[in-house]
Amino acid sequence: MSVFELQNVKYCYQTQYQRVEAVRGISCSFDPGKVYAIMGASGSGKTTLLSLMAGLDIPTEGKVLCEGVSTDQMHLEQYRREKVAVIYQDFRLFPLLTVAENIMYPMELKGVKTKEAKERAMGLLSRVGLPESAKDRFPAMLSGGEQQRVAIARALGMETKVLLADEPTGNLDEENSEKIFEILRHLAHEDGYLIVIVTHDESIGARADVCYRMRDGRFL
Repeated sequence: MSVFELQNVKYCYQTQYQRVEAVRGISCSFDPGKVYAIMGASGSGKTTLLSLMAGLDIPTEGKVLCEGVSTDQMHLEQYRREKVAVIYQDFRLFPLLTVAENIMYPMELKGVKTKEAKERAMGLLSRVGLPESAKDRFPAMLSGGEQQRVAIARALGMETKVLLADEPTGNLDEENSEKIFEILRHLAHEDGYLIVIVTHDESIGARADVCYRMRDGRFL
């Protein structure tokens, strides 16, 4: 069963000078246990499409269905908290929180007790290949690759089965990009996550289970 389904999704916005059709009638489905890549040049609409899937907005026309329910029928803040987790190119870690506190943050928002959240955070650190000694460091003390691993661990702490990644390797060198992709691929193939990656990285597109290419708001 598809976790996500896009039904003739369109999205338009108005600038000071013109009406822009960012997404133009996309229909497709996304299944658990797979890595999907969405590729395209800047301005092709891929990041807008990911934002619609993440519940940051709703389509101008058409529907984004998650587990059979359209996002325009959901409370979007609750949807973002319970159904999807987003990983960003710039990591978006809280600079004044330690690694452990960053990972614990979404759990505590859900009401998980501090002791249990801390135990889960330690397990998630190990899951993304970071040592327990990293727990008391601050983000600025970590490399870019390590910060992205913390961001993935934090996303896993939300306990959704959908991870949406916006250029997750865009700020990383080749070696760290490979490690991040392998973590995401393992989560899909071994743990049944649905992984959707917006990327310019051709190597990710080549190794994803499914690769969609966008141009002018449409899949090619």
